Amino acid sequence: MNATHATHTTHVITNQVPELKDYNLYTSDPGIRRAVARAGAGWNEGELERQGAVLGAEQTIQHAEDANRHHPELHTHSRIGERIDQVRFHPAWHELMAMARHSGLANLPFADTRPSAWASYAASLYMHSQIESGSLCPTNMTQACIPVLRKEPGLFAQFGDKLLTQAYDPRDLPIAHKRSINVGMGMTEKQGGSDVRANTTRAVPGRGEGRGAEYLITGHKWFFSAPMSDAHLVLANTEAGSSCFFVPRWRPDGSKNPIEIQRLKDKVGNRSNSSSEVEFRDAWGIMVGEEGRGIPTILEMATYSRLNCSLSSAGFLRQALVQALHYARHRSAFGKPLIRQPLMVRLLADMALEAEAAMLLAMDLATAFEATDDPARLAWRRILTPASKFWICKRAVEMTGEAMEVFGGNGYVEDGPMGRLFREAPVNSIWEGSGNVMCLDVLRAIGRNPHDYLRVLEHMSVVGADEPRIQASVAALRAALRLPEEEQQAEARRTTTRLVLTAQACLMLQHADTATADAFLASRFDPEWGAVMGISAGQSHAARILEMAWAA
Repeated sequence: MNATHATHTTHVITNQVPELKDYNLYTSDPGIRRAVARAGAGWNEGELERQGAVLGAEQTIQHAEDANRHHPELHTHSRIGERIDQVRFHPAWHELMAMARHSGLANLPFADTRPSAWASYAASLYMHSQIESGSLCPTNMTQACIPVLRKEPGLFAQFGDKLLTQAYDPRDLPIAHKRSINVGMGMTEKQGGSDVRANTTRAVPGRGEGRGAEYLITGHKWFFSAPMSDAHLVLANTEAGSSCFFVPRWRPDGSKNPIEIQRLKDKVGNRSNSSSEVEFRDAWGIMVGEEGRGIPTILEMATYSRLNCSLSSAGFLRQALVQALHYARHRSAFGKPLIRQPLMVRLLADMALEAEAAMLLAMDLATAFEATDDPARLAWRRILTPASKFWICKRAVEMTGEAMEVFGGNGYVEDGPMGRLFREAPVNSIWEGSGNVMCLDVLRAIGRNPHDYLRVLEHMSVVGADEPRIQASVAALRAALRLPEEEQQAEARRTTTRLVLTAQACLMLQHADTATADAFLASRFDPEWGAVMGISAGQSHAARILEMAWAA
C-alpha cells in the first residue's frame, strides 16, 4: 500500500525583511556626494557612481559572503615535498581584490596627479569597506607603502609601475614576471606587540651595508599580514638598531625566499584575508631608509594605514546605519513599523549623527593628506589622524552592536549581514595601534610640535566662534596642555575624545544640514550622552536627520 505524504502549511510568512541588495552605495548617500563635490573630485563622480552600483549589486554581496565563508587555506608543501608556503583563496576573494584594485584603492592618490584624487580615493575606500573589508588589508598596505618606496629610487625604478597600475595579478611569481604587485607589512613579534623596540629579528649584511644594500634576515613575525603579498616591509635589527627592509616573496634569482609560514591566524573577523605567523631563515632583503631608523621609516606607512582605518570604520558606521534603517522601514512591531516607533527613531537618529560625523572627519583628513605646503592643514593631519583612528574605530564597535539589536534575533544569525559586520569592526581599532597607543600618539604629536596643536585649537575656535559649547571644549583642551606629563597620559583618552568631538562638531557646523548639526552639538555636549546610544540625539529633528541620511 503506497503512503501519500501531504504537505501541511502551518503559517504564512509575513513581516520578514528582504535582503538589502541591488542599491547604489554612492547615489543613496547624500553626505559622501557632498564631500566629494566640496573636495573638487566631481571629475570622478561617474566612476564613483559605477563603483557604488557594482558594490551594492547582489553578485558582489554574494562574493563578499563567499570569501568570508570559505576561508584562506595554507599549503606549506607541494605534493612532492617542496616547501611552497602558499595561501589559496576562494575565487570570490580574487574578484573582490580585482574590484578594489580597479577602483584605485591600491594607488589612486599617487597615480593621479590631481590633488582631489585623495577625496575620490577616500570615497571609494569608504564604500568598499561597507561590503567587504578583508580585501582592503593587502590593498591598503600596498597604497601605504608607495610614499615610503618612492624615497628609494633604485627599488622604485624596478617595480614602481607594478605598484601604480590598476590591474590585479594574483599569480605567485617573482616580481619581474608580474603585471602588478601587492606589498604587505611585518612589524610585530611575540614578545612585543605594539612595542616594536622589543623585536629580536636580526639582519646581517649580505652584500654591502646601509641603505640599498642586501641583508639576510633571521627571526620571526607574530602578525605577518597578507603573506601572499609579493613583498613586505619588515623590521629587523642591525648593529645600528631597528631597520626597515624590503623583503620579496621570491629572490631576484627566481628562488623562493626562505620565509616560512607557520600557521594562519584564526581571527574573530576579517576572515577572507589571511594573516599569518612566519619565520625568516636568512631571508633576502634590501634596506629601506637609514640604518637604525627603521621604526620612523615604517611608521610613515602606518600613518597612511591609520587614515585608511578611519575611512574603513566610517564605512562600517555607514553600513550599520543603512542596514538598521532598511530593517526598521520594513519591519513592524506592536502595531506599526519600527521606523515610526519614537524610541527607535531616537536611536536611529543618533546612529545617523555618528555615521555622518565620522564620514566628515575621515574625508576631511584624506584631503589634508594632499596639502603638503599648508601648515594649518599639516597640523590638522598630524594631530587628528591618530585621534580619529582612535575614536571612529571605537564607535564602529559600539554601533555595529546597536545595529544588530535593531534586527533583534534576526541580527544574531549568520544568515544575515550583521554578524560579519559586527566581527569586522574591532580589527581597525586594534590594527596599526590600539586605542591607548593612538591616544599616546596624539600626546607625542602635540609634544613634538605644540604649535601644531595650538593651530588646531585656534581653527576650531574660529569655526565655533558663535557656539559656546565649542568654545568651552577648546578651553578645556588648552587646559589639558598644562597638566603634568603623567597626568596628561592618564587623561589621554578623555583629551582625545574631547578633541575628536570638537573637531566633528566644527565639521558638522560647516558642512551638515542645519538640523543635523544642531542635533549633533546638542547631544555630543550633553553630559548624559555617551553611555549608550539613543539617549540624547535628534529630539526635535529626528525625522529630518533620517530623511537626510539615506536617499533610498
